[in-house]
Amino acid sequence: MLDVVITTDRTMMTNHHRKEFLGFFTTAPPVGLPERAWMWLSAPKPKVDRLGRPIEAPYGLRKIEAKLQEAGFNAAIIDPDHLDKYLKSARLLMVGHHDYFAMNSPSVEWWAITGEEPVNSRSFKRLMRQKSIREAKRNGLKIIAGGPAAWQWLWRTEYWREFGVDTVIDGEAERVIVDITRKALEGEELPAYLYVGPEDAPSIDEIPEIKGASVNGFVEIMRGCPRRCRFCPVTLRPVRYYPLEKIEKELQVNVKAGIRSGVLHSEDVLLYGAKGIEPNPDAILKLHTLVKKYYRTVAWSHVTLAGVKYAEEKYRLITNLTEILYDEHQDWLGVQVGLETGSRRLARIIMPGKAAPYPIEKWHEVVGDALAIMHDNRIVPALTLILGVPGETEEDLIETSELIDNIKDYRSLIVPMFFVPLGYLKDREGFIRDRITEAHLEVMWRALNHSLRWGEDIAFNMYLRSPKYLPVRILFKAFLMYVKARVRELVRVLDEKGPEALLPSSTVTKNLVAS
Repeated sequence: MLDVVITTDRTMMTNHHRKEFLGFFTTAPPVGLPERAWMWLSAPKPKVDRLGRPIEAPYGLRKIEAKLQEAGFNAAIIDPDHLDKYLKSARLLMVGHHDYFAMNSPSVEWWAITGEEPVNSRSFKRLMRQKSIREAKRNGLKIIAGGPAAWQWLWRTEYWREFGVDTVIDGEAERVIVDITRKALEGEELPAYLYVGPEDAPSIDEIPEIKGASVNGFVEIMRGCPRRCRFCPVTLRPVRYYPLEKIEKELQVNVKAGIRSGVLHSEDVLLYGAKGIEPNPDAILKLHTLVKKYYRTVAWSHVTLAGVKYAEEKYRLITNLTEILYDEHQDWLGVQVGLETGSRRLARIIMPGKAAPYPIEKWHEVVGDALAIMHDNRIVPALTLILGVPGETEEDLIETSELIDNIKDYRSLIVPMFFVPLGYLKDREGFIRDRITEAHLEVMWRALNHSLRWGEDIAFNMYLRSPKYLPVRILFKAFLMYVKARVRELVRVLDEKGPEALLPSSTVTKNLVAS
């Protein structure tokens, strides 16, 4: 039996068929498919051992599990389907999530566009309402919530009360989690909300190596980011680099569990070991040489466009990295990239360091050059755009639409997202569907057309080309057919009634959403 049970809902406790990008479908409602099929496509049940412990679990939960086990607590991650056998005796339940209530992007966009609650929020609420948790809570169970989406509890206090959450920890928890756990188990008073600011961020030595495998071989290589984008909470944290020895220990844990593919996580992988924003080619090449000893295929969580352009032009680093990575097992690389805006005026305000070492006035040139480099090297970016940033004008959106047109020949996906108040802008108001204008619709329309143009090629010729993914391919094909049908309907509406018919207040839009 366990004193501390760590868990999350099914949309997080899954390996997404070992295709991390499929996890994005958990941020949407079941569009065009039954929810059961949608969940199988995006969040299949993982393998568990005889005790109900998942073979691989979310990386953030693995860090908390390791920290508590090193401190001597009887704690472990348990799959949500196996909670019942533990909650009758456990004294503390910990939950984490990337998006508890579908308030992050792209969940909030899906909710706004379709009018339906995304499956990640539905799934988490089902977890917390299950009988075993409610009964354990009545018998004295303490509940602590944390993770990247901890801030959402401040906005949805009705669920804080309903689910009986005792403490919410907002921020990097490694330095505080042992003391909070001790207080919970000893019956001491707990703080309702604990914010872990930059001054309390754990040092590298305080961050443990994971003891069990992480979902899809996810391994962190650094924390923090020096670019200081005003909309990003990560930039508030100090920059820390994991030494190669620490990274290797986690690679070994994953390989021991049978995982031979993985994701390197950083806000900008190309800044590993850097001095400020100046790349450290030796450190990056050694890192990838090490990782390739353990993983057959490697993906990056994030890079910046300026980083790609500068690293290749000054050091030929992209070329050198692909020579290390590409072999009989791998011939392309996926990554998420912040495009953010096409407006140079807005970029100067919210992300002046995003283009560094180039001036932000050359943002369009940086974007185009970087995407050309990625296209030539078979690096496939999912580009995220932010709509509704405070101070945004119609001219800013027109410039963003123009930039999308300029990058049409580069293999990529473009994902528009609504502004969420985080980072230095956390005191601003978030963007909501009722504020969508024709200029916003134009950006979203061009982004959709770009993604449809490239999406099928990426999905079937690169991402899901293995025969073992045939069932996933069939479901994904059905989803694409549904989307294309809806696009044809939208085109018909635009031709008949003009762009104003698709504004949020429009009866046409409401009918489309309802259908």
